[in-house]
Amino acid sequence: MALDYLDFDYSEDDEGTASWDALASVTPERLPALTAEVEQVLRWASRTFAGRRGPMEEGGDWDFDLHAQQDDGTPLSAAYDEATGRLQLAATDQRTTLGLTLSASAAFSEALRSHFGIE
Repeated sequence: MALDYLDFDYSEDDEGTASWDALASVTPERLPALTAEVEQVLRWASRTFAGRRGPMEEGGDWDFDLHAQQDDGTPLSAAYDEATGRLQLAATDQRTTLGLTLSASAAFSEALRSHFGIE
């Protein structure tokens, strides 16, 4: 399953915790497609690694950080509701930049690569 908007960069710390960082900037017309893609990734993670979300240092397999801002730099409220699988993102008529960072174990990283065809 390919991703059109999220282009992840991979890094790893000395303890083997992976960090997957993606940043996408879209016009208001493209925001629903970007939102759907973020929801797709987070729904997959929530289902595939159910009950295993949490900080790596506390034994979690994955966690995420989400942030968004308008083109003029104004932060936008962005939150993912795991119960509904929906991303709540404040509406704007400007270009929106959305960042998603996934912290991950080796098992999560391998599953993410495989499922979404990330190299």
